[in-house]
Amino acid sequence: MDRRDFAWYSDRAAQALIFAGGLSAVVFVVGIFVFVTKEGLSFVFGALDVGEFFTSIAWRPTSSTPTYGALALFVGTASVTGIAMLFSVPLALGAALYIGEFATGKLRETLKILVELLAAIPSVVWGFVGMSIMNPLIIRTFDVPVGLSALNAGIILGLMAAPIMATIAEDALKAVPDGYREAAEALGATRWEVVWKVVVPASRNGLLAAVLLGVGRGFGETMAVLMASGHAINLPTSPFDSVRALTATIAAELGDTAYGSDHYGSLFTLGIMLFAVTFAINLTADLVVRGIRKK
Repeated sequence: MDRRDFAWYSDRAAQALIFAGGLSAVVFVVGIFVFVTKEGLSFVFGALDVGEFFTSIAWRPTSSTPTYGALALFVGTASVTGIAMLFSVPLALGAALYIGEFATGKLRETLKILVELLAAIPSVVWGFVGMSIMNPLIIRTFDVPVGLSALNAGIILGLMAAPIMATIAEDALKAVPDGYREAAEALGATRWEVVWKVVVPASRNGLLAAVLLGVGRGFGETMAVLMASGHAINLPTSPFDSVRALTATIAAELGDTAYGSDHYGSLFTLGIMLFAVTFAINLTADLVVRGIRKK
């Protein structure tokens, strides 16, 4: 085998490996969805009362007359994620703008390393922070009886999502050609005008992707939300109310259920709903980004 034949076979092998890697991601996602759906179908076509499931807060799957009202779980997840985004989006985008456009030299490299280290902290450690630090801090600051609440979980979740969002947003800012900045500066624009009126609009697709990734992280996080939210079935009327999230409910209850029971199926039904919400978020992100590109 001469060198050209070896190069040809190597190229084909690399193409096959890359194709298998890309295909495996699709296979794994489809496989997970099929498994979760299969486990929840018996409950969906059996004991599920659609009206009760979406409109009732009575989640009592282990009582003598079990009820499966998941409204409080959906609202709890949405409230925690909403508070997290209100907290993390300005923090993450501000950090990305400073690191990407204003910091220089060793300061930039140090800040990038610190942001990446924050992203590597395990969720259970963030949960301990919520329980041992944020809980008494919220009680003292706002004079409330309990600090394990939607606000606590939202702040912790925002701190968890911000590093990933900042990293992706900073990459999006770096992708803007330097010629854009130089042209704006040549027209007399200040540094802030260059960033706000040129760099940010040019990188909006990447910034939007970073924000939506943070939303997806908020819906999918489990342990920290379980530890910091109070894990109480409740329709929150303020950020200081304890709530329960979908993921936390699945994690807390799945290990104690009998295989094949209605309770077991109801938890997988929650998983189907969580999967559907995440898919809807990603689909919306894709449609919005495509619409921006067309404009």
